[in-house]
Amino acid sequence: MTLSDPNAGSTIERLVAEMLDGLDDVTASPGGAGRSWSRRGVDFAVAGPFGVEIRLDRQVAPAAARTPDTAPSPRGPEWIRFNPRELDPHALDRLRAWLELAHRRAAE
Repeated sequence: MTLSDPNAGSTIERLVAEMLDGLDDVTASPGGAGRSWSRRGVDFAVAGPFGVEIRLDRQVAPAAARTPDTAPSPRGPEWIRFNPRELDPHALDRLRAWLELAHRRAAE
């Protein structure tokens, strides 16, 4: 699956929503050109035309930002921006793992 089509933002947004479906205490809210997800009032993921930004932690985010299609986010040192050109199995695995970690961290 590629993200080069004009609906790329909505593709990543739908994937994030599907991956977070069923996790405890997740609230989704519209945000600008995309959607944000929070737990107990703490935002942990924001999807839009730029890909998805995910809040990890200060120890994990720098390492995650060195993986393919990932960069630091302007949101702060705990955040990464993931904007894959192609959603291959490796990209989907990273996305799921980071979202689950971000979900757990938001409850702390």
